[in-house]
Amino acid sequence: MKKAGILICCVSLLFAFYGCKSAGTPMLDHLLAECTFPDDGRTPAPLWICDAPVEGVDVSAVGSAQPTKAGYNFQKDMAAAHGREQLAAQMKIKVGKMIKRYAETTGSGDSETVDKVNVSVSKLITSETLVGSRIFRSLANPNTKVLYVLTGFDAAAMQNNVQDAVKTSMRNDQSLWQKFQAQKAQDELAAEISKMETE
Repeated sequence: MKKAGILICCVSLLFAFYGCKSAGTPMLDHLLAECTFPDDGRTPAPLWICDAPVEGVDVSAVGSAQPTKAGYNFQKDMAAAHGREQLAAQMKIKVGKMIKRYAETTGSGDSETVDKVNVSVSKLITSETLVGSRIFRSLANPNTKVLYVLTGFDAAAMQNNVQDAVKTSMRNDQSLWQKFQAQKAQDELAAEISKMETE
């Protein structure tokens, strides 16, 4: 008898829960959503807004912008610029890791030189120099009208950006790169770094 009472209670709770869910109670929608728009924290959003991986986009960042009297295109440009700033920060980290891995595997350069090389390359990576980055997705929060865009690179565009930053840095500071690369040719170093995994 006791088990039957517990079972009835559980079934009743389940019906009450699904009844509220189907009625679209915002509080329950928020609790059940895997991802919500960050600007209000309640409205369900697609997973890419919460930085989930997107197929075909190897490095990505989400930018956002408030509605503006300047119009939708301006809002989209601002959101994309914000996304590219975050992309630049991610690229600096990835390139830094690749340079350190290269130094460790080849035994070239002391830690001070590796850090200087990393700083040299990182200075070249800015939101304005991310060639090949583009907007892959965009969506506005239906309640607040804040626009979110997913900016990023495919694998080929990311590799080109890494190679360009490394080669330009080599040209800008020949003595630092010669010390870092020891016996290796500059093109070989750039190719080795770009081949390494970015994770």
